[in-house]
Amino acid sequence: MRPFTTTITFENMKAWVINKISDLSKEENPLDLVELPQPVPEKGELLLRVKACGVCHTEIDEIEGRTPPSSYPVVPGHQVVGIVQNHKGERTDISTGDRVGVAWIYSTCGVCTYCLSGQENLCEQFKATGRDANGGYAEYMVVPENSAFKIPDEFTDAEAAPLLCAGAIGYRSLALCRMKDGMSLGLTGFGASAHLVLKLVNYMYPNTDVIVFARNKAEQKFALQLGCKWAGDTTERPSALLDCIIDTTPVWKPVVEALHCLKPGGRLVINAIRKEDPDKDYLLKIDYPKHLWMEKEIKSVANVTRKDVEEFIQVAAKIPIKPEVQEYPFEKANQALLDIKQRKIKGAKVLVI
Repeated sequence: MRPFTTTITFENMKAWVINKISDLSKEENPLDLVELPQPVPEKGELLLRVKACGVCHTEIDEIEGRTPPSSYPVVPGHQVVGIVQNHKGERTDISTGDRVGVAWIYSTCGVCTYCLSGQENLCEQFKATGRDANGGYAEYMVVPENSAFKIPDEFTDAEAAPLLCAGAIGYRSLALCRMKDGMSLGLTGFGASAHLVLKLVNYMYPNTDVIVFARNKAEQKFALQLGCKWAGDTTERPSALLDCIIDTTPVWKPVVEALHCLKPGGRLVINAIRKEDPDKDYLLKIDYPKHLWMEKEIKSVANVTRKDVEEFIQVAAKIPIKPEVQEYPFEKANQALLDIKQRKIKGAKVLVI
């Protein structure tokens, strides 16, 4: 009698992967399109069929080595909207067939001082979606169930994707500004995150004047269309000093220039995971009496907490905040990244799968 055997067939999926560090000023196709086995969820995880994934400057930082992946190859993408295909967790508020989102926060240890105090964004074992674990530039992905967020019906898939990173990190940045209605706010750089912050401020702080610094004339025009009071170049000066400024750029020059524009006691919040090296010498131009004296502060933003994501999604649905979105077919992932690198920015870029 022949022994009983079972053959298990794993379906493949299409995915974009980072295989190595590349220079996007020289490399037009930094991602490779490959076939991978469809991931299988383990206990406490969800399998998602990806519908849309936002494209972020952080992917460029990963590709160019400023925040490199833990290992290669890796599927990038951390603004993911998908449908639950397989539920291996214990959450009862999420079911198979539900639409959920995945943000930058993939997993944390859950037991350290930071995790227990709601500051899991500072956990030493913080793992980022699309960097330390495969992300959403793929047809399917798995995610720990406590890092999946239900998406309100108010948003399409493409509209929801940028809210999960650009929106959530902007929300955290605004909180770190310690904003009160009537204060003045500057935004230096005007891409996906900053344009959502402006929409949020228009609703939450209607008496706050927002000033935008952007080197791109199209970005300045876009900011004015969305209701900012004044928009100018990074090196220009508004008519009055500002209470706080959020920097969303990948370089150092806007940071130094922004310090000129802060009031005494003002705070500059840097919303960037890394800064690019080419203009690092600009830091040598920091003059302590001119830029930092009079109790000015510089505060960095590190990752997001789950609470940041949950709260922002609900606030965005209530307002509602609808991001300006430029959609790309899945096959154009490299083009979307190059457009960000070349500052072809108006709102947020999203891969639609």
